[in-house]
Amino acid sequence: MDVIERIKDQLGSHPVVLYMKGSPDFPQCGFSSQVVQALKACNTQFMYINIFEDLEVREALKEYSNWPTYPQLYIDGELVGGCDIIMDLYNKGELEGMVAAATKETKES
Repeated sequence: MDVIERIKDQLGSHPVVLYMKGSPDFPQCGFSSQVVQALKACNTQFMYINIFEDLEVREALKEYSNWPTYPQLYIDGELVGGCDIIMDLYNKGELEGMVAAATKETKES
């Protein structure tokens, strides 16, 4: 399986996926930490990929998403954005509904 297939598999297997620097318990940048805190505040389960542990995914994801920075949040396989976008959605109260809808679909399946 090549790296793009792995990315597609990760996104297809989980409704909410965060590509981040570090882990939710030990984020290795402030932007990743902010996104993790927003997701936790929304009480959502999410899969994360530490891009420092998978350099192949780290490089390929930039091309796949056409988004040059991390973290990158995907909901239902679609890129939502990075820290600024996620925090804006969170502050507007929209993020919680987005992740709730995505995880609800999974639970009902």
